[in-house]
Amino acid sequence: MAGESLSGRAARAGVLPTRRGGKQRRPSPKPAGKSTGPPAWSEPAEALCERLGTTPQGLSEDAARERLDSLGANTAEARRRHPLALELLQRLGNPLVLVLLVACGVSAVVHDLTSSAIIAVIVLISVTLDFVQEHRANNAAERLRSAVALRARVLRDGEDQERPAVELVPGDVVLLAAGSLVPADARLLESRELSVNEALLTGEPYPMEKATGLAAADAPLAEVGNTVFAGTSVLGGTARALVFATGGRTEVGSIARGLEEPVASTAFARDTRRFSVMLMRLTVLMVLFVLLVNLVLERPLLESFLFAVALAVGLTPELLPMVVSVTLARGALRLAGQGVIVKRLSAVHDLGCMDVLCTDKTGTLTEARIRMERAEDAAGHPSPRVRGWAFLNSHFATGLRSPMDAAILDQRLECTEGWDKQDELPFDFERRRVSVLLQRGARRVLVVKGAPEALLRLCEAREDADGAVRPLDPEAREALQARSDAMGEEGLRVLGIAWRDEPPRAEPLTLEDEARLVFAGFVTFLDPPKQSARPALDALAREGVAVKVVTGDNARVAVHVCQQLGLDVRGVLSGAELALLDDEALSARAQDTTVFARASPAQKGRILRALRQRGHVVGYLGDGINDAPSLHEADVGISVEGAVDVAREAAALLMLRQELGVLHSGVLEGRRTFGNVMKYIRMGTSSNFGNMLSMAVASLALPFLPMLPIQILLNNMLYDVSELAIPLDTVDAAQLARPTRWDLRFVRLYMAVFGTLSSLFDAATFVVLLHGFRAGAPLFQTSWFMESLTTQVLVIFIIRTRGGPGRAPPSRVLLLSSLGMVLVANALPFTPVGHYFGFVRPPPSVLLSLGVLVALYLGCAAWLNRWFFRHLDTS
Repeated sequence: MAGESLSGRAARAGVLPTRRGGKQRRPSPKPAGKSTGPPAWSEPAEALCERLGTTPQGLSEDAARERLDSLGANTAEARRRHPLALELLQRLGNPLVLVLLVACGVSAVVHDLTSSAIIAVIVLISVTLDFVQEHRANNAAERLRSAVALRARVLRDGEDQERPAVELVPGDVVLLAAGSLVPADARLLESRELSVNEALLTGEPYPMEKATGLAAADAPLAEVGNTVFAGTSVLGGTARALVFATGGRTEVGSIARGLEEPVASTAFARDTRRFSVMLMRLTVLMVLFVLLVNLVLERPLLESFLFAVALAVGLTPELLPMVVSVTLARGALRLAGQGVIVKRLSAVHDLGCMDVLCTDKTGTLTEARIRMERAEDAAGHPSPRVRGWAFLNSHFATGLRSPMDAAILDQRLECTEGWDKQDELPFDFERRRVSVLLQRGARRVLVVKGAPEALLRLCEAREDADGAVRPLDPEAREALQARSDAMGEEGLRVLGIAWRDEPPRAEPLTLEDEARLVFAGFVTFLDPPKQSARPALDALAREGVAVKVVTGDNARVAVHVCQQLGLDVRGVLSGAELALLDDEALSARAQDTTVFARASPAQKGRILRALRQRGHVVGYLGDGINDAPSLHEADVGISVEGAVDVAREAAALLMLRQELGVLHSGVLEGRRTFGNVMKYIRMGTSSNFGNMLSMAVASLALPFLPMLPIQILLNNMLYDVSELAIPLDTVDAAQLARPTRWDLRFVRLYMAVFGTLSSLFDAATFVVLLHGFRAGAPLFQTSWFMESLTTQVLVIFIIRTRGGPGRAPPSRVLLLSSLGMVLVANALPFTPVGHYFGFVRPPPSVLLSLGVLVALYLGCAAWLNRWFFRHLDTS
């Protein structure tokens, strides 16, 4: 079935308009029926090129531009944004908004037009506020995502160019190498030892070998070996491929975005949902109870219904999604100013929760400016011959170049004259070596460069200083490995160099040719520790983030670097040792291990899972193709701007500078962001909950409603406006000093303690109004409206810090918005507008009593807040 759909797509791609401009003439595409053409992988490459109106040298710039206009960008269809008016209308589908609209309609039907109009205005204001804030947050996130868009190497007008992947069109020819993310469905025109991870498409974690040729028309996608698919990643080798499907027309379609949008991590989204469900259940129970009691007491049905609806609105955290998204978006923008681009907003919170950071060594703990120190033969003597073999290998090798290749080529040796490259086995992360077949005159030589332990077992001889070749016995092999280990303990990176003479033949190189080698010697490199990493490591340790080094490098090199930077190495675990541990044993060992060396990509994922199972929030910092699975596995995947495509796409955060100091700033920003979210949670679970509880209880004891439905809705709207500035607030140092975690037990406990305090003062207010001033319904409702909103809003200045209002000054915006809403609430009864809400003017004696009660409440709340965090906070 996949083949049929693909052929239809290829056929549609074959009727694109082309232009006879540019440097090359392109054959005109032939029209094709909707499903008459064969699958792209089952027809000859020449026929596919003709059908797509292109050549193996790619499209002209004009033809590509015309196709882009016709077909659209090479991006997922789900990215399209709805019109603003439709997005605004969609918010009217919120269940709570629908309930309010029903109440508005019922009021209009019974000719209570004033109530109907006020409810409609309040709904409109609330929905508009939520829409504007979330729209601004989404726009900010989209701008950040566009800054890290995937790029691809493509042939345009016959020239190798790097272009944004969204500009690719059918007919383009792309160049792939190890580390590339395949940007579109493409048929291979040329390939060399190409290995692709297609787990995104097939679910199989094992690499799939790809090569040119034909595949059966009805072959399953997992068995199509001559085609690469969008969203998959190149593990090794090189290729040139013809794009035949882009964007939503690719086989993987929307699931190709899995690398771009990793599964949302951690407890943030889950606990937010659990918190909302908890409050909604409580709300439903309270509303049903109040409605039932009012009906039993034979109060007016409409008034009871509107009161219950208003009570539901007052209890429900309807601003929680907006506060979370705006707070995270502001955190993302602040991180961008510090050199960290956020691709997934929830990662801002996750970064603040992170208590374990797993990082590679190169570039993060070291300068990543590798220089070649020396080249020596098997006897340990300086050797120009070894230096020359290494230079030839790096000079002629293609594909993914390492920093060590650059260091070798910096030698600028004049030794390549007369040598011609015949073939190559590119580097991959399983073999950990690269081989090139060279010829000069009648001599053909296979030159191999790679990890010493991977190379020595393939050697059967060694080359002495005088050029003589002698057998390599087990004792000599062990001595050479010991020499490599000793150099590693000095902090040096070591590569082995080997060669063998090849007889002339026509067949291409295979992995079997990497055998019976002659070991020439070692080349060593030094990557100095990055001194700027030391203060960042110290700062992360002080603030509760444990740093673990997970590297494919030698354990001795990694430990040496850690010691130079003052990182306490509590334990070392090699990849070979890790392979012998089951998951339970690894979970126990990972807790107390600082350095994981010679770890494969799969083992890195096991390490991260083991740490997460221990209850840690784990970040992973990496920039290579072998880091991509770990970037997906971690709670916070972090990469750098210069990383390979697949790593940048898999990461949730990108650092523009590979400095741990930048990441440290990001951790603090994440904690600041989460702190502001928790302020809203604490407000919603303290005075707000207490006031609604008091209102429900009072409705049973009073002969009238404690507050009119319209007054409750107005109270809720003013309260919401006062909270809009929370994302802009400052956070005290105590909240930045350690990782912050969402604890639902803490939330419930805080709700119970502060809700009780709020209800006690509400009860005191009821007693004063009813027995002290003999207040009737209008005066009672007006007075309690003023007291309720004042305490609800002002308590933010008490609970916004752990140690009381004097710990950290609030932001100016929060101060103005909160005090402004308090002023509006207390001034409204003295204006003509107050009459429409059922307000009356309270006498001075009532105002004085309310002021005393508010002051007492705020004083008790300040004392209780300090006591709570001192004795009951377990976070």
